[in-house]
Amino acid sequence: MGHNDSTAPGVDYARVFSSAIDRLHAEGRYRVFIDILRNRGMFPNARCFAGHNGPKPITVWCSNDYLAMGQHPKVIAAMEEALHDVGAGSGGTRNIGGNTHYHVDLEGELADLHGKEGALLFTSGYVSNEATLSTLAKVLPGCIVYSDELNHASMIAGIRNSGCEKRVFRHNDLAHLEELLAADDPAVPKLIAFESVYSMDGDVAPLHALCDLADKYNALTYLDEVHAVGMYGPRGGGISDRDEAAHRLTIIEGTLGKAFGVMGGYIAADKMIIDVIRSYAPGFIFTTSLSPVLVAGALASVRHLKASSSERDGQQAAAATLKAMMSDAGLPVMDTTTHIVPLMVGDPVKAKKISDILLAEYGVYVQPINYPTVPRGTERLRFTPGPAHDEGMMRELVDALVEIWGRLELRRAA
Repeated sequence: MGHNDSTAPGVDYARVFSSAIDRLHAEGRYRVFIDILRNRGMFPNARCFAGHNGPKPITVWCSNDYLAMGQHPKVIAAMEEALHDVGAGSGGTRNIGGNTHYHVDLEGELADLHGKEGALLFTSGYVSNEATLSTLAKVLPGCIVYSDELNHASMIAGIRNSGCEKRVFRHNDLAHLEELLAADDPAVPKLIAFESVYSMDGDVAPLHALCDLADKYNALTYLDEVHAVGMYGPRGGGISDRDEAAHRLTIIEGTLGKAFGVMGGYIAADKMIIDVIRSYAPGFIFTTSLSPVLVAGALASVRHLKASSSERDGQQAAAATLKAMMSDAGLPVMDTTTHIVPLMVGDPVKAKKISDILLAEYGVYVQPINYPTVPRGTERLRFTPGPAHDEGMMRELVDALVEIWGRLELRRAA
């Protein structure tokens, strides 16, 4: 009997796939991607193509291009210059032909940004986390990784793929972490993995206290700074720059796709660790390197934000203003110490409904955040005001939210 014979017994594949999607619909967390184009130099203004004929103007409130550097004239000019100088692609993996001079320059800038001997570029922040954590823990025999419970999916994937033992400590709970460290064999290699700014709750890790525990128990440290690089510290090195803790951390990981406005991920560490990851990580070795056009844009962005604090200051001012306006209006805004402004809804269907009304009726785009990005029952809207969001935009947004909260009879802040 041929394998294409319709009478062959076995699995109904279409039904399995269909039921997987149906489950998401039933829980109200099926994800719908917006169809938009940003207007160059006009961020947060964009055009939306979803659900109507032709583009409709909208205001973007949930971009991770936190400082609008993806629109910065220096970044665009650098990318155009690189495109006309060297062409579009890199030509292969770093080993085969993709180790361009732009890559070498950017790694030098990133090492300097974090006060480290070296840096290594990856195609995304996800890949840099997965590749580095899985490789590092494999290279250290018997390694145990201690992971904050709110660590990003890419960190969890890297730890899992290393095959090593994992201990999950309660979020930012130093006593729980020490309890776990003290219970394990002092002779075994240890790695503590955590983030600086946790992007959904907007809170910050106590870096020096975590480093104190690492020193006490002879553990390495791995810090994910993706939601902080460019935005904190005198040169944009992140929370570790702001808190003067960078020299105490073994590895600092970051992204080029958020505050730096382009694309890519990286790690910064001492030369030996960089050499080990470069030489052993499949996620680095076997993938085409970033286009030099992207690297040139990131290089311009990193250099600009090392010298300029106006974007950082503008972002912090915008976040503080929006939080105050939401709070004054009785909206259930979560209290955060960072640029993240989460508005708690607590229900996936309602979060999607609010988002849909904002887009269709008010031209406001904010994406609902549902499980598995956040725990069930903590669904929210996550606003990321930046230096280009003015008070007029904020007033329109808050007025719209107050109207929708009333219309849907949602719970107000206590």
